[in-house]
Amino acid sequence: MTDTDFFGLRGRVVIVSGASGGGIGTSVTRRIAEAGARVIAVGRTQEKLDKDIEPLVAKGLPIEPVAADAATDEGIARVLDRARAAEGELYGLVNIAGGAAPATWMPFTRVTREDWRGLLEWNLETMFFFTQAVAAELKSGGKPGSIVSLSSISGMNTAPFHVAYGTAKAALVQATRTMAVELAANDIRINAVAPGVTATPASGAYVAPDPERDLKAIAMGRRARPEEQAGPILFLLSELSSYITGQTLLVDGGLNLKWSHLGADNTSLFLENEDFRAAITR
Repeated sequence: MTDTDFFGLRGRVVIVSGASGGGIGTSVTRRIAEAGARVIAVGRTQEKLDKDIEPLVAKGLPIEPVAADAATDEGIARVLDRARAAEGELYGLVNIAGGAAPATWMPFTRVTREDWRGLLEWNLETMFFFTQAVAAELKSGGKPGSIVSLSSISGMNTAPFHVAYGTAKAALVQATRTMAVELAANDIRINAVAPGVTATPASGAYVAPDPERDLKAIAMGRRARPEEQAGPILFLLSELSSYITGQTLLVDGGLNLKWSHLGADNTSLFLENEDFRAAITR
């Protein structure tokens, strides 16, 4: 890595699964391309790629959109064919594809087998088999690599009324640790990022803006912007984190640090002595 290649990604090819949608995937696609890599931007539909990725291509960024279903072997094979033909050497994969529709939120007593399997397939299996395919490609060529997947704060703590999603994201963390051990001798690193509440088009479907609530619930007092998740992902993908593997980085603005009885100023609601409150917040 040279001073002019700060992230060590120039001349390398990175696949982003779940690049369209206008949220974290789109932001990280832009960040990786700006860092010098050629990005294979994968989305399920050409329509979404045209909307979210083509504007980045029009700016001259080295991005190649590919419409493919990352949840199928055929879709993964199509992406790898495109990556092999791209200028540069395959180096990285970012697994963003996943999520959950508002209808999947419910008490665990109502979760059907179809609900359970659908959320695990989209959030766990898609990541696993895409990682498997890219890792096998890198190993067969004796190439180093870096793979970063998206977990969730729901996979790091409890996920009330969203147990299948939380379970899938927790399992992703375990898979990340295990795969990292298996691939360490091949100079292939596997890590994950677990976002807290982030203002994306997808999350907007069930988490309405509420600055007062965010101030009470999140230590930093606001929801993350998609680019604030893209930065840590780029870090873990790049040579800046060359001695980090098997880790899951929680990026939540301090949401996990807040006690349930903390107020908007991050002090206990049970503290009635305002002098004491002022003293401890100075």
